[in-house]
Amino acid sequence: MPEWLPGPAQAGAFALAVLVLNATPGADLLLTLSRSLAGGVRAGLATALGINAGCVLHALAAAFGLATLLALVPGAFLALQWAGACYLAWLGFGLWRQAWRQPVPTKSGGVGSEVRPLPAQLPGFWVDFRRGLLTNALNPKVALFFLAFLPPFVPASSPDRMASFLALGALFVVQSTVFLFGLVLLAGRLRRWQTPQSVLRIFSALGGMLFMVLAWRLAVSKAVAAG
Repeated sequence: MPEWLPGPAQAGAFALAVLVLNATPGADLLLTLSRSLAGGVRAGLATALGINAGCVLHALAAAFGLATLLALVPGAFLALQWAGACYLAWLGFGLWRQAWRQPVPTKSGGVGSEVRPLPAQLPGFWVDFRRGLLTNALNPKVALFFLAFLPPFVPASSPDRMASFLALGALFVVQSTVFLFGLVLLAGRLRRWQTPQSVLRIFSALGGMLFMVLAWRLAVSKAVAAG
């Protein structure tokens, strides 16, 4: 095994840590789940791919030192932080709007016929992909997370630390992709049940509230970073 790769024990500890991190509720997990329930498996998979494309960017940034630059230049960090907070707030507002949007009757019409909201299925694959990418890429804490999380798992005897960073980043992205895809498939099964529209509305409203809270936390932490 190349010396720049972690050993079996270190790789196992890394995989376990990544699993715990992926399962921790956050913007990425919430967005993937909400898009899977609202738009189906295709929307969920597109969102998950976009999120992991953002992880690829952050891993490359950590490997080439760009994340360090963000940490050393407060102005750049705060600008990206505000952009991320605004984007999360915009997503939250979109979920609230979806929750309170008036349903339209199906073609059958008439009293007692099913009603369905104007779906969040309308965006295409690339729209969901871009949404996932921006949610992850505009979060500066993810950049700093990669910078802080990867180094402890780099083998001390590694002759090429950049190669070690890239290998660990690749392992993270692969495991994150598998986890999110599993979440999408699970949500797809749940979506096949005849879920009442009132339940979907409540979920969208709660999701919007959570995104607003995440946006607020990201914006407020600006003061901590600046102070």
